[in-house]
Amino acid sequence: MGKLRALFMGTPDFAVPCLEMLVKEGYYITAVVTQPDRPKGRGQKLANSPVKETALAYNLPVLQPESIRTDDFYNQITALAPDIIIVVAFGQFLPKRILDIPAYGCINVHASLLPQYRGSAPIHWAIINGETITGITTMYMDVGMDTGDMILKAELPILPTDTTGSLHDKLKDLGAAVLADTLNQIAAGHAPRHLQNEAEATYARMLDRATERIDWHQPAVALHNLVRGLNPWPVAYCSFQNKSMKIWKTNVYDESQPCTEPGRVVQITKEGLVVGTGKGTIELLEVQPESKRRMKASDCVCGYCLTVGNLFE
Repeated sequence: MGKLRALFMGTPDFAVPCLEMLVKEGYYITAVVTQPDRPKGRGQKLANSPVKETALAYNLPVLQPESIRTDDFYNQITALAPDIIIVVAFGQFLPKRILDIPAYGCINVHASLLPQYRGSAPIHWAIINGETITGITTMYMDVGMDTGDMILKAELPILPTDTTGSLHDKLKDLGAAVLADTLNQIAAGHAPRHLQNEAEATYARMLDRATERIDWHQPAVALHNLVRGLNPWPVAYCSFQNKSMKIWKTNVYDESQPCTEPGRVVQITKEGLVVGTGKGTIELLEVQPESKRRMKASDCVCGYCLTVGNLFE
């Protein structure tokens, strides 16, 4: 058969390569559904989502419902008669009656190797938890949270230098490639379908302010992974002299050196400063004092007269 009539649903930058792939491969895109424009920046002006910007650039019709559970939206989608609905980081759960519209089902591109890291923040948590491998999974959607039958998977190593930002950029491109292969196999009638093993399922819960705060009693390795996993958003932080201090980049200085007081500065280095943790020491390389710009930790040492013995909380 020819190319499927596709309805695309997505919102952030992660979804853009998938949409661009559909356009370049010649799929007929009935519409692009994305979240409503939201206030952004200091001026809080309404801004288009990255997916909307891409759709407008290709002159694709855009729908932006506040809720996809209304009768009006359901009727709109039904009238568009898509063969398949493709969902990539859209931001709303699809109700069953929408899942049932397309003959070839609703396909999701998820940034983990399911059933591990179901949920909203799989890239963040893979790095925070110190994983060395992640990947992309395409699946047939059902009413659960990332519980549908899997179609294809592709693995990607997590490098020691990776942050959520760098891994995100690699995974979004891999996602487009896996989606292209998935759609070809669906159209040809031989796409695989694998049940997820519920016993192996883990969840990548939403990030909150408590997750972002550094607990210096944790091991240095765990804190280093937390900093990587929260870079570039929302960024790990601690307190110094009753003010917030964001921590952008670190290095595990020593994995096992005992420390009498976690959070205490034990050494000043050429690159920054070394802080004691619950197990080992961690070197702060890039920081951002409250209401200041991001800077090298060595500059912060000079500008704020940081010395051995100072305490981060």
